[in-house]
This record gives sequence, structure tokens and C-alpha cells, in this order.
Amino acid sequence: MQVHALKCFGEGPGDGNPALVIEGDASGEEARRAFARSRNTTCVFLDGDVVDFYYPHTRSPLCLHATLAVAHVLFARRPDAPLLAVTTAMRGQGLELVRDGEAFFIRLQAQDVAQPTLEASLPARLLAMPGLHLASTPRVASVGSPKLLVEVPDAATLHGLRPDLEAITAWGKEAGINGIYAWCRRPDGRFEGRNFNHLDPLLEDAATGVAAGALTALLGHGLVLLQGRATGQHCLIATRIEDGAILVGGRAETAAVVTSFAGR
Repeated sequence: MQVHALKCFGEGPGDGNPALVIEGDASGEEARRAFARSRNTTCVFLDGDVVDFYYPHTRSPLCLHATLAVAHVLFARRPDAPLLAVTTAMRGQGLELVRDGEAFFIRLQAQDVAQPTLEASLPARLLAMPGLHLASTPRVASVGSPKLLVEVPDAATLHGLRPDLEAITAWGKEAGINGIYAWCRRPDGRFEGRNFNHLDPLLEDAATGVAAGALTALLGHGLVLLQGRATGQHCLIATRIEDGAILVGGRAETAAVVTSFAGR
């Protein structure tokens, strides 16, 4: 078994959301769950061209920062390939991997999702901020893992959030939605966000590629999205739309040590 440690979507060298890429593992789901728990890190098991994602607490149908790590590993072996393709283990979703200079991109499609009926007070209650003023109507969007996208007025509000993680988890299970992605528009034209789908606040995600893809689908244009200030791992996710497909990408680099961050 070979284990590659990487950091993905880093804004600069040494930044990024950690992931482990594991090759040559012939174990089953329970052993893979135990491995991810023991490393307390997002893990993706690479079986040929099939990618199987695990967080310390659960198996996942899709994780884009771990897919970015897979792209780094595969393109290192085939640097002249114009693109590579992988398929997710849980849902058979096809993902195209593209290299663009030092960055890697994942090409995927927006998915149709039903919009749940939301009580007007729900976002403020889940985010534990009474009187919260939203900058737009919350919407659900997905590129493989649906998120409730909640726009707050500014970065100060975004980083002042101390959400009710248990309530978000319970609501998400009932609604079939993978947590809340709170986001804001920055004066410099970029965007910033935070992802809430863990019960442990210490496991807040430093970069959430599926949320960046979902936000791109919602807004209908590419964007530059900052994330990770709350975790101390500054990340930058770039997206664009080409021929109806959404591309989500950024940096990926090898890491010397495994850290305790994990996310989606």
C-alpha cells in the first residue's frame, strides 16, 4: 500500500486542505473507515480509475479537494496527458481531471436539485445568529453534494458565525442536504466562504470544492473563492464555466506530514 500526503487548494505554498491518496489497498469499507479515523484526515482510495472517499466520520460520494490530490498523483505519471478521467465509487459519477500550468481542475456538471421550503427564520436559527440579515435568498445547488448556500452581508459577519452544528446536521439529514455553505462578496470582487457540516467545530473545512462548484452553478459564472481563514489554512478555489461544464480547481502540493484537518 502506498500513501501520498498532499495539501490542496492552498492560497500559497504550505497552505491547503490536507488529503491522503492511498493506492494498492485491497481492504473493504470498514477497514477504510478505520484508516481514515486513525489518520483523522480526508482519505481517497484510488482503485485504478475509481476514487473512494472517506472522512474520519463517514464515507462520502464526492470530495473535490481529495480529487485534486488524485489529479496531482496521476498527472505526475502522465504529464503530457491532455486530461484524465476517474469515476466515484459510491455513485459512479464521472470526473474529468485537467492540468492548467501548476493548477489542476476537475470538470463536472451541475445537478438538478429540489428547492426545500425554508422557514424565514431557519438560516438565523441554524447559524445561531438571531437577527441575521441575509444578502440574498438562500438556495440549494449541487455538483454532486448538495449545499444550502447562504449569503451573508460581509466577511465580518461570515467570520462572526458560531453555528449550531448539531441543528445543521439534523436538518441536513432530514432535508437530504450536505450542510450549509455561508458566503459573502468581497469588495475586491472575490468571494469568501465557510462550510458547516461537521459536529466538531475543530473539523471545519479549509476548502470546500463542492460548495465552490455549487456556488458557481447558482451564480452562473466563474469565481475566485477564499476559504480557510477560520482554520489557519488559507485556501483559494478558482472556478469557471466551459461549454456548460463547471471546472473547479487550484493548487495541489505534496505535504511532509499528515495534519488533523478534514473536510468536504
